[in-house]
Amino acid sequence: MNLYLAAQDPTLADFGKDPWWLVLIKIVFAFAFGLLATLLGVWFERRVVGRMAVRPGPNQVGPFGLLQTLADGLKMAFKEDILPRTADKVVFFFAPTISVICAVTSLSVVPFGPKVSIFGHHTPLQVTDVSVAVLVILACSSMGIYGIVLGGWASGSTYPLLGGLRSSAQMISYEVAMGLSIVAVFMTAGTMSTSGIVAAQGDATQLTIAGQQIPAPGWYAILLLPSFVIFFIAMVGETNRAPFDLPEAESELVAGFMTEYSSLKFALFMLSEYVSMVTMSAVTTTLFLGGWRAPWPITLWSGANSGWWPMLWFFGKVIALVFVFVWLRGTLPRLRYDQFMRFGWKVLLPINLVWILVLSGLRSIEDWQTKDRLLATGIAAGVLLLATLFWPSRKKAPKPPLQEQVNSRPHGSFPLPPMDLQVPPSPRTKRVVAEREPANVVAGSDSREV
Repeated sequence: MNLYLAAQDPTLADFGKDPWWLVLIKIVFAFAFGLLATLLGVWFERRVVGRMAVRPGPNQVGPFGLLQTLADGLKMAFKEDILPRTADKVVFFFAPTISVICAVTSLSVVPFGPKVSIFGHHTPLQVTDVSVAVLVILACSSMGIYGIVLGGWASGSTYPLLGGLRSSAQMISYEVAMGLSIVAVFMTAGTMSTSGIVAAQGDATQLTIAGQQIPAPGWYAILLLPSFVIFFIAMVGETNRAPFDLPEAESELVAGFMTEYSSLKFALFMLSEYVSMVTMSAVTTTLFLGGWRAPWPITLWSGANSGWWPMLWFFGKVIALVFVFVWLRGTLPRLRYDQFMRFGWKVLLPINLVWILVLSGLRSIEDWQTKDRLLATGIAAGVLLLATLFWPSRKKAPKPPLQEQVNSRPHGSFPLPPMDLQVPPSPRTKRVVAEREPANVVAGSDSREV
């Protein structure tokens, strides 16, 4: 194998030098990857959920049911396209395309592999990269919500509007947690470039314990485990996937923001959901799972990260994350909306802030002596333990007796129903209740009690 094709980490200087036809090939490849991954993702989800539910899943159209998704696409294309009379026609038409375009655009800054040779040109397996590539991904993820919100608003119906409003609130709450979880990656890698983040995870982290240098994994999913867990949870909420699929919520809102859509426009919304799932899996792989680098023990092979092999490791990691998406859908029930929002604001956000504070403290004492680092870490851990032990518990005050609550009501309040649940007689109607006694009636020789 050519020595030039050994694992070479692209840098920002390697971009912007490709001929136009090579750039076009990269763009088509990224778009085809998103489209094909979506088609296979629908089939993959049906098969996995069918397996979990002890059902066969699609197995009739094509081998193993592989053509079922294609058949569904043709079915949607030939369905009648219905436009609601009260809909905003222009916004109603363009809303699905906004979601799809924003989901696919994020793939332009995701590295699929190292530098390779394509028709004699040495180029990175990445469409482009900039110094703030991760912010581009966050921007595209945020803009994709506009398609859902506008689609719900333009439908001119109640359920789609509620779904769009839920999606906007969901984006605000979980976008903050997602952004804060990436801050830890920036602090550790020292760059916002996606290719730079993958390169930073390539070298093993050296830990000094008792004077001995011990190599540790370089993946941020291990080194920054709290950030990885929070990012993945926020990512599931960001892509509107179960158990966080509140904008759709078939049990509450029929189909949410997609209720009034049909035919190809409905297919575009469904396509955007699966493209977002695949895209965010690729982003998670890039930020936390080493990107295109091979996992251990494949790294024992010297050629694991050279040539075109890294694309295989990258696709394998993406498929594994898509499986986790499907696993969550087939396992967990949908959260109630107030529980969902409370979890984002009162659980993920505080934990993220505390973790960033701890990580900042650890980064600031990296240059200290070992003894001083241990002393500072011990003091901080002791203070945190004492704060946890003596933190005042939020006990609810005991409720006063019912009669005391009634007596404390202000004058002119609404009348209360009877506390003993006995309905008093109406003052406007006088009823005479007579006691009925059995009467004996004698009729000839027969007599019976009436």
